[in-house]
Amino acid sequence: MKAHPNLIFKFLTAIFCVALVACSGKTIVESDLRIAGAPDWVNKGTATLNDRGGRLIHGVAMAPAMGDESLQTSTADDRARAEVARVLSTYMDVASNDYAAATNNADNAQAISRQIKSATKVVLSGARIIAHWRDKRTNNIYALAELDMKQVKDTLKTVEGLNEDMRVYLDKHGDNIFDKIKETK
Repeated sequence: MKAHPNLIFKFLTAIFCVALVACSGKTIVESDLRIAGAPDWVNKGTATLNDRGGRLIHGVAMAPAMGDESLQTSTADDRARAEVARVLSTYMDVASNDYAAATNNADNAQAISRQIKSATKVVLSGARIIAHWRDKRTNNIYALAELDMKQVKDTLKTVEGLNEDMRVYLDKHGDNIFDKIKETK
């Protein structure tokens, strides 16, 4: 299937806008989806933010009309949380790899990786839905889930079974790791 040139242009324009705004340090981005009347968070989509509110992961997702508004809303919520999980998983993978490289301990890398995956599930429970929006034209419902990285760090301090050195490493380097994945998005 061949991509339509107009879609490629829109995609490249969206990437350019995101990169331009990321360089400016602001958390407001021009609309990627260009849904008229939609809140900024809908048009921006899933993102990592570092502003006065702290270091945040925002997961945005949509559910189409299903005939059952409650089911549609919970589907959008679940998908938004899944977006947060995807970004958090990237964060934890980078943290695990950085830790293994910093400690030069390849033997423990697999054990740490298992611990990180387990800890990620615990941390993810802190993601909360902070907004909904319904597109009146399509009847699609959008959900915005948020996870505060301060809460992630606090939760990781209490997770049972997590290697103590890894816990200290995440506490000390977690913000830098977040900033690293923010730059690569």
